[in-house]
Amino acid sequence: MPVDENLNTRVRDALAAHAGISEKRMMGGQCFFLNGNMLCGARRHKDGVGRFMFRVGKANESMALKDPMAKEVIHGTRKLGGFVHVEEGDCDDPALRRWVKLCLEHAAALPAKD
Repeated sequence: MPVDENLNTRVRDALAAHAGISEKRMMGGQCFFLNGNMLCGARRHKDGVGRFMFRVGKANESMALKDPMAKEVIHGTRKLGGFVHVEEGDCDDPALRRWVKLCLEHAAALPAKD
């Protein structure tokens, strides 16, 4: 599955003002990290739909899923607690910045990883 650079650029732009950001290719797309803790990811799925995956944390998951555009993340057959995904068409730039802010808040509360 090729990495979707348009989606990645949108995430990079939303994270541009933040230090400690890194990237790694995993889970079929590109994932973004703050001090070694996963924040979010982006990929274009086999069905052609681009999706953002946001690590909001288990404490914020139920609140995040109240957004009608957010869905649970199922990876294989397993639900990933603390993660939601939003399709690219449902995530304009202001919405992306709001989701990224929630991810940053969650990751900033975690101890840094190497």
